[in-house]
Amino acid sequence: MLQHVWGLFAHPEEEWKDIRKEDCSIGRCYCSHVLTLAAIPPIAGFIGTTQIGWRIGGGEITTLSTNSALSISILYFITILVGIFSIGKAIHWMGKTYGANAELPRAIGLAAYTATPLFMVGLMGLYPILWLNLIIGLPALAYTVYLLYLGVPIMMDISQERGFLFSSAVLAVGLIGLVAMMAATVILWDVGAGPRFLG
Repeated sequence: MLQHVWGLFAHPEEEWKDIRKEDCSIGRCYCSHVLTLAAIPPIAGFIGTTQIGWRIGGGEITTLSTNSALSISILYFITILVGIFSIGKAIHWMGKTYGANAELPRAIGLAAYTATPLFMVGLMGLYPILWLNLIIGLPALAYTVYLLYLGVPIMMDISQERGFLFSSAVLAVGLIGLVAMMAATVILWDVGAGPRFLG
């Protein structure tokens, strides 16, 4: 797993080819990569929001209660796992449209490894300062999109031209999923499942 993480940052094109050769199962992909790295953002967020907190303007430091942060972190972890599987399923489903010949495990592997920069930048949750998270998070998001556009043609075994269109469709599905997740969060907070702040 660590070899792939390093390779996706150091030499991404070669690493995508190595990942494609592995041809791992869904369970192996989840156990060796997703379960470990997907835990980084929720754990870091839990520590950051309960132990360090954040300050808005010149106000006092705000933190979350332990129970509230724990439930949010668990839901966050589950959402990441479901999101990776859902994007992988969408990639597999759309593959036929773009002439891709890839099984579901490879599509889920593509979704999982593409999200690696977002998993790693989740460490910033240890220090929940909005401007700092944006400064570091935006380049990580941009690199994730780069990995997607680079990885789709290799993993799906299609031409660069079709890969560009396919990647754009996957990106659109990911953005729709993000909006749906944000809407679900607002609804949950509205019905009383929101965070409990300590000031």
